[in-house]
Amino acid sequence: MAKKKILLITTGGTIASKPGEDGLTPQMSSGQLLSYMEDLPSHYDIDVEDLMSLDSSNIQAEEWQVMARAIAARIADYDGIVMTHGTDTMAYTASMLCYMLRNLDKPVVITGSQVPIDNMLTDARNNLYTAFAAAESGIQGVSIAFNRKIIRGCRAVKVRTMGFEAFESVNAGLLGEVYGDGLRKYVADKEPAGPFELKDSLSTDVFLLKLIPSTKPEIFDTLRSMNYRGIVIEAFGMGGMHFIRRNLLDALQRLTAEGVSVVVCSQCLYDASDLRLYEVGTKLLSCGVISGRDMTTEAAVTKLMWALGNSKDPEEVRRLFDTDLAGEVVIPE
Repeated sequence: MAKKKILLITTGGTIASKPGEDGLTPQMSSGQLLSYMEDLPSHYDIDVEDLMSLDSSNIQAEEWQVMARAIAARIADYDGIVMTHGTDTMAYTASMLCYMLRNLDKPVVITGSQVPIDNMLTDARNNLYTAFAAAESGIQGVSIAFNRKIIRGCRAVKVRTMGFEAFESVNAGLLGEVYGDGLRKYVADKEPAGPFELKDSLSTDVFLLKLIPSTKPEIFDTLRSMNYRGIVIEAFGMGGMHFIRRNLLDALQRLTAEGVSVVVCSQCLYDASDLRLYEVGTKLLSCGVISGRDMTTEAAVTKLMWALGNSKDPEEVRRLFDTDLAGEVVIPE
């Protein structure tokens, strides 16, 4: 049987890091990474592309566009793509690529490591093996392969700074998992809704605010004066925020009246926000906010950036948030 043709794209991160004058810094090329994985070419037909070499803390909107364009330009020539990436912003990148790469019917698997690949205790090799196996399996769309698990890109959250179980799939099941008998694929292939399309426009005028008790409403006026077009709020519990003494609701009303899109999520990692259950949530809905439902913060922030990059109409942004684009949200019937 012919070997699967896989493209390995590198972007830097811990997996490719070596000690520098000020600490670990990405230095290794794709060829150097593969030198630690000498058995991979016997299983796969591998091409490589060194796209960038960055600590993922420096990966921003512009880098997402470079990645999406590189993937879109090459995906037709391969059975799948594996991309190495730093872990710190990996969930943001994976979420954004889910939106940018529309109707993707091939695997794009992102992986990295908590320890550089040249360290004898590294998790990099197992993560790369898992990523290539996921690409071979044909799991469609953007995913993260880490610690023998395959997570949908827009459902992944980094939950540990050092532990090898760095990522969890939040409010959604795994796409696959490695056991002693190989990769178990938990999802069936499906026909895409339309032809593959690159939609890489986005807006960087989005702010994330985590509320604390006694947050001042003036913060929203400040954000508006800075010309933010979208705000994601991590509210309390199911979507609560205070409206006595420091009334946040009136300030939000002014924002939405001026066309700013405001998405309200929960600070809780698991389960959905429901703005219809409590009085404060009902008041929020009357202010014109958008419910983030069961989305991760990373998925909500990148979806808002993407939505605002594709439309200046707040009602179209709302419609997009009422639509499940890539498995990022459950929309109640």
